[in-house]
Amino acid sequence: MPPEKLKIIGTAHVSQPSVEEVRTAILEGEPDVVAVELDPNRYHNLMNEKNGVNEENKKPKISEIIKGNNLTLFLVSAFLSYFQKKIGDDLGVKPGAEMIVAIESAEQVGAKIALIDRDIQITLQRALNQMSLWEKLKFFYGILGSFFSKDDELEDLESIKEGDALAEVMEYFQKMSPKAYQVLVKERDAYMAQMLLNQEGDVVAVVGAGHQEGIQHYLEHPQEIPPLYQLNQIKKTGFPVGKLILFLIPVIIIIIFLLAFLKGINIQMNLLHFVLLTGGLSFAGSLLAGSRLLSAVVAFLVAPITSIHPLLSAGWFAGIAEAKLRGASMDDLGGLGKCESFKELLGNRLFRVLLVVVGANIGCTIGTLLSISNVILPLFNQLIGF
Repeated sequence: MPPEKLKIIGTAHVSQPSVEEVRTAILEGEPDVVAVELDPNRYHNLMNEKNGVNEENKKPKISEIIKGNNLTLFLVSAFLSYFQKKIGDDLGVKPGAEMIVAIESAEQVGAKIALIDRDIQITLQRALNQMSLWEKLKFFYGILGSFFSKDDELEDLESIKEGDALAEVMEYFQKMSPKAYQVLVKERDAYMAQMLLNQEGDVVAVVGAGHQEGIQHYLEHPQEIPPLYQLNQIKKTGFPVGKLILFLIPVIIIIIFLLAFLKGINIQMNLLHFVLLTGGLSFAGSLLAGSRLLSAVVAFLVAPITSIHPLLSAGWFAGIAEAKLRGASMDDLGGLGKCESFKELLGNRLFRVLLVVVGANIGCTIGTLLSISNVILPLFNQLIGF
């Protein structure tokens, strides 16, 4: 049964006027349900932060962050949090303040609290699965470029609640990655609309201004809302050609070395060149990323092995070594939100570790590609008698 009465408040997430609007609407309206744009994990984290609870045992380890897809998800969520916190600090409002006020006001009037947003990890993973490599590069370029933005660009935050300005922002993001936009905005509009339709009684919903129009559309056209199980699915993407090539390269390298050895060809110099190219460039990439010498040495030692093992990465090992040498911990994550310039960001130990991971991996990749033309192809020509 849909709610008897529904009021949707579109807020700017770091705006003091939004906080006051939410408080007034709930205390004066005394609804049966207060629905907030939060998922259970974000609600839990927000309440812990409000109450000063520090769950150290639930913080991810650095070694978990730098491996596999965890690094991408971490960077996206960490940078989004960084920007929201930076804007909030400039305006004197903590990110999520309007959600906390909504929850506190709901408790005061005895209203039920409904968490209507989709799990953020599901949303980010679905969005990343939809983005091409070029779109991801544009996204991270925009993130880095924002560190050089001027403070006066943040002064008119309330204007993002105005239809024209908001439409302009949404249109820009839609052009950058239409499929990711669909996941981040449209899918969540549909998800939250369905969650609102599941409520009973008088409801006040507190959502970001960018979702208000979309939610209203789905409430008026509920037949367009996909089933919730579909919106919560993380489909395994097909095996892309690029990834297939990355898996085939190490296999081909091993086969050619093995066949050459069995045929009696002297491969010692070829192996030496392979080690120097992969290890040397991974060493250089690590140093250029600002690593300590020992971390670069680790990159040099593991790169020849990781370059022929598709499930390992030289950056993982160099990053773990760098984290130990710098004494980096997950406490440095909080420091990201205090950085106001790229120079300050470089002073963050965790960020420096992530740079080393990227630098070592890029160096190893370049070394492997150069090895194909300078080592593997000549060796292959010897095998076939050219």
